[in-house]
Amino acid sequence: MQIISSENNWLEGEAIRQLEMTASFEGMQHVVGMPDLHPGKGIPVGAAYLTENIFYPHLVGSDIGCGIGLWKTTIKTKKFKLAKSVKRLNQVASYSSEDIEYYRNKENMEQTPFDNALGTIGGGNHFAELQRIEEIVNPSLCEQHGLSKDNVYLAVHSGSRGYGGKILSQHIEEYNAQGLPYPSEPATSYLHQHNHAMQWAKLNRRLISYQFLDALGGDGVCVLDLFHNSLTMVERQGKTYWLHRKGAAPTDSGIALIPGSRGDFSYVVRPLSTGWEHAYSMAHGAGRKWKRSEAKGKLKNRFHVKDLQKTKLGSFVICEDRELLYQEAPQAYKDINVVIDVMINASMIEVIAILRPLVTYKTTRKKKC
Repeated sequence: MQIISSENNWLEGEAIRQLEMTASFEGMQHVVGMPDLHPGKGIPVGAAYLTENIFYPHLVGSDIGCGIGLWKTTIKTKKFKLAKSVKRLNQVASYSSEDIEYYRNKENMEQTPFDNALGTIGGGNHFAELQRIEEIVNPSLCEQHGLSKDNVYLAVHSGSRGYGGKILSQHIEEYNAQGLPYPSEPATSYLHQHNHAMQWAKLNRRLISYQFLDALGGDGVCVLDLFHNSLTMVERQGKTYWLHRKGAAPTDSGIALIPGSRGDFSYVVRPLSTGWEHAYSMAHGAGRKWKRSEAKGKLKNRFHVKDLQKTKLGSFVICEDRELLYQEAPQAYKDINVVIDVMINASMIEVIAILRPLVTYKTTRKKKC
């Protein structure tokens, strides 16, 4: 078991205990806790696991395919108007059942009972955020990937909504938290569902981007789209392993966006350590500092709702769910700069650009996201 951290990075003891527990699972070969590690529902978030001959669906969790995409928009930073954009985003239109059927058929995807949720962000830490580049750290790599200070960017963090949760609950009902030996019929069945949920989640992020760009009167090109919760097969030295990521970004899929809290910068990074040592993974965000159930109690006497709708960086937060506004306050998260510094010092990443939030969208009363 390995934990990537530093003396400046606070990790909760419960998260470490949960990680130690997973290290004892049958077939477990390598466990890595990222600097954004924090406790989850029995399993920590911010970790990657490699097993042999067996895999564990509950290590992937309920939000299969959760991840983040980044779109370079045609909206120019010089012409961006905050108030106008907030007004337009408050009027984002939902997809009709005909729209959803069109896009699902276009992707040749099987129908599910959860398809009416396609194009929705979801609760918790999911969001869509307009950003601009604050600093270009590596000009040549930014040019290579088409990153420019001239354009506004759209980040979308969402997953498979209730669909992934249903897949996990079915597994738990039949097998509890037991692993599935591979090869076996139950393992093959889960992999089929898992892979479809991954495709579903990726389409979901793309449909969200279409909604937001249409509302803003712009177009966009996808720069990256990465999964944070996934199960993939890895070949190494003639052996086959199962790589579980639970709140971890891949290092084997090109550049990545690592977001801070909604009131902090996000980082576009190039992975440097892409192999077994760090389980082909890196931190996926800042990581929670407080549990959601604790956040409002810690903040309600210090901040009014209006205080939490504006951030220290001058960005605006669209969130008309008061509970969610407190639960996802920037104060409830770790310092993203510390998380990034840990990974730089561990020779895991190189920062190529830093992005500033402009508008973060969570939910409105008009549109149930």
